[in-house]
Amino acid sequence: MRIAFDAKRAFRNGTGLGQYSRLLISSLIEGYEEHDYYLVTPKTGPHYEVPERPNTHLILPQGIYRNLSSLWRTSGVKSTLKRNKIDLYHGLSNEIPIGIHNTNIKSVVTIHDLIFEHYPEQYNNIDVNIYRKKFKYASSNADKVIAISNQTKTDLINLYGISEDRISVCYQSCDPVYQTLLDEDVKQQVLKKYDLPSEYLLYVGSINERKNLLNICKALYQLKGKLDIPLVIIGKGGAYAEQVKQFIAEQKTEASFIFLSEKTNGIDTPGIRAKHDMPAIYQMAKAFIYPSVYEGFGIPVLEALWSKTPVITSNTSCLPETGGDAAYYVDPHNVDEMANAITKVLEDSTLAAEMIDKGIKHAKTFTPEACADAVMNEYLSIL
Repeated sequence: MRIAFDAKRAFRNGTGLGQYSRLLISSLIEGYEEHDYYLVTPKTGPHYEVPERPNTHLILPQGIYRNLSSLWRTSGVKSTLKRNKIDLYHGLSNEIPIGIHNTNIKSVVTIHDLIFEHYPEQYNNIDVNIYRKKFKYASSNADKVIAISNQTKTDLINLYGISEDRISVCYQSCDPVYQTLLDEDVKQQVLKKYDLPSEYLLYVGSINERKNLLNICKALYQLKGKLDIPLVIIGKGGAYAEQVKQFIAEQKTEASFIFLSEKTNGIDTPGIRAKHDMPAIYQMAKAFIYPSVYEGFGIPVLEALWSKTPVITSNTSCLPETGGDAAYYVDPHNVDEMANAITKVLEDSTLAAEMIDKGIKHAKTFTPEACADAVMNEYLSIL
């Protein structure tokens, strides 16, 4: 079988969509060597290198499309796919070429989430309209739709009217680097590098309304004088981040919150997530708190479970899928409940140990190999 991927984000995107693309492509190439793989991209980039394997090929725009790469990726790529006798094309990030359903090439699209439909106010209006058009087209015309969670599947059915039997849930995985537990000396070096306290709670994610960082701050303020432990925050934001900082300043609790991404040698330094730093920071945290109101999957929860760190997260959207029976669930809008959860997890060592044990077992169901197997089964089902 000749399989082509929309690999633009594998090469050009250093975060979520790019990581999904890189892990899936690499896992399929390594796990199913009997097939030929074609990485289709307008240009290469710093985040991925084409594997040096005889069954792996790079496809770049040629001729007039060299200067019209967006048009090529949107539609013109079909002639390139035909020329290379591609059997199946996988749009890894919510879109497929216009008109591909009129060719003999089967198509699959992965839809990650429809967050912009639930929270359009957090996006530019033009972007919302573009996303809606692309996502609807792809999910309506692909031969198979892969949703990365049951929550996304439900959204596709309810919001876009996609037939349930055309959608399959194939969970994603996180970077295997989180599966390795680091030596104590390595962790201490990272602790010193970022001038972190010996004990802390951890939050990882963008700082916006949906991620709900402000309610973590309110919960920790409730615990002031009873359970004083700082929160390390890895992520950036705009107006909402300033709102969070204003609350912290008003309560005079600045010392309890460490905005690590804003430090001179911050954790968002390019390439740092591929090293020991992020896994070490997860592994040294007393608990990971992720009370997001809505997610498509919630990769940071999986990263924390692999890191043997107790997880407190929301009982909404897909997060119970990601956390399984290992996480401590709260109503993300209930500050009292969140404060109680933090107290319970930090003070009940038996509970924390049980959460860690269950977390590793649950995380093992989300390996890159499991993801690749599930996706390959979907390919075979339409060919």
